[in-house]
Amino acid sequence: MAQNDDEYSVYSDTRQKRIKVIAWVTIVALILVGGGATVFALLFG
Repeated sequence: MAQNDDEYSVYSDTRQKRIKVIAWVTIVALILVGGGATVFALLFG
């Protein structure tokens, strides 16, 4: 049983890291897209 817990904990750690990376990429993309839209609105508005 303990061996299964260890395997799940490794899977959980990997999953958590992947979720954090995806979250940061999404946040940065939203900021860049939002900022880009603002710049275009100011230039061509």
